[in-house]
Amino acid sequence: MNDTYAFIEAEKTTHGVAFLCRLLKVARSSFYAWLAAAKSRASRLAADEALVHEIAAIHVASRQTYGVPRIHAELRRLGRCVNRKRIARLMREHGIQGAHRRKRRSLTRPDRKAKPAPDLIGRDFHAEIPGAKLVGDITALPTGKGWLYLACWLDLATREVVGYSMADHHRATLVVDALKMAAGRGRLRPGCIVHSDRGSEYTSNQFRCEIAELGLRQSCGRTGSCFDNAAAESFWALLKEEIGTRVWPDRATARAEVFDFIETFYNRRRLRKHKVFGYLTPAETRQRQEHALAA
Repeated sequence: MNDTYAFIEAEKTTHGVAFLCRLLKVARSSFYAWLAAAKSRASRLAADEALVHEIAAIHVASRQTYGVPRIHAELRRLGRCVNRKRIARLMREHGIQGAHRRKRRSLTRPDRKAKPAPDLIGRDFHAEIPGAKLVGDITALPTGKGWLYLACWLDLATREVVGYSMADHHRATLVVDALKMAAGRGRLRPGCIVHSDRGSEYTSNQFRCEIAELGLRQSCGRTGSCFDNAAAESFWALLKEEIGTRVWPDRATARAEVFDFIETFYNRRRLRKHKVFGYLTPAETRQRQEHALAA
């Protein structure tokens, strides 16, 4: 109908409004109502264009990973009160969309002779206090010079990556180094639960000795059950989705991009919805929780 009214507006000096309305079978009152609203339409269009620029800037800053919920949350943090459906409409119209998750290969190779630790998590991937529960896992990143293996420890209270390590192998030293990093940052509480799958790296004597030395408690999920370590699996899916699954030219390039993703973006800039605090970064969540404990 807008096209019809626009045609009448363009041709009215030649044929007259009454004739054109009769010819196109529209009411003159409807045409004049459309004409009267032209200024407000132009104003809405200009506002939408300005909002699209803001959305695009946030999307680029998020490494082109944010979808509607996080862009909406970021705009609110910037003091912009915008309807979520409007954001969804503009993103759809301009082809702006968040990243999509992909499947990953499993590296879990259980040691049949090792006795695994009990499951102290029981699929309860929540913690009220930072440094009380960690989950860890290993993933592989493809490069032109071979695989780069990445081990991470995630704090369940904040979802912050508190320790990580990268190497061209996935022996026990890989997960031990990541745990040493987490402990070195001074954010682990005595008796902190350290949960993982039953991979041979986590059931090794070297890893168990490190846990005992740090005064932590080990926890293992069941063999072949990804749901027993779902929080760590979810982080890998997020990392592969947002950093972009591809083949890096070499391990050094992959290392640099993983470091930048974890330290610059994920821990300090990426928004995550907390059930109490709303959308915050993992670092902000930790600060809020530490402040609440100190109060």
